[in-house]
Amino acid sequence: MTAIELLNLTDATLHELVTAALDGDRAAQGELVERYEGMVMSIALKRLGNYAEAQELCQEVFVKAIDRLHQLQEPAAFGGWLRAITVRMAINRQVRRPPTVSAEPQTLAATCSDGYTPLDNAVRVEQVAQVRNGLKRLGAMDRDTLTAFYLRGESLIEMSEATGAPVGTIKRRLHVARKRLAAELETLQAV
Repeated sequence: MTAIELLNLTDATLHELVTAALDGDRAAQGELVERYEGMVMSIALKRLGNYAEAQELCQEVFVKAIDRLHQLQEPAAFGGWLRAITVRMAINRQVRRPPTVSAEPQTLAATCSDGYTPLDNAVRVEQVAQVRNGLKRLGAMDRDTLTAFYLRGESLIEMSEATGAPVGTIKRRLHVARKRLAAELETLQAV
């Protein structure tokens, strides 16, 4: 048998397979998948660069191709038609997928210049917001006492001189204000 006769036989077989697959023959559909799976997989892997994604795309391509087989005008062009579907779907997947972010410990350590992880920073921001909300809900004396001591860094003596109250009174105000803030924070967390 010559190469031309073999080519004609292959084209005739492909035509028969496509026609049978179009009529719903599962064996013919399976044979088409087996014949072209390598080609689809290599295109997908080359485009996506990820074996698992390429496998997933390969399955999606064959599902779509079998579903739209009625759109194929020339059964002998099945390979090129399938290649075009694969390339188009791979490009769509590349464009639509979110960028991959590595979460390996070395990568996280490299992104944490201050020694804190992004999660630690997010928790700290949330805690600061809660404390500020708690301070807003306190009375003026409690808020002023806590702000002077913790935010402005005033000493008990400086606070005593500024308010004209004895140091013992400032200590008591600070103690009471901390308890009230703690109670407010518990209330805010419960909400």
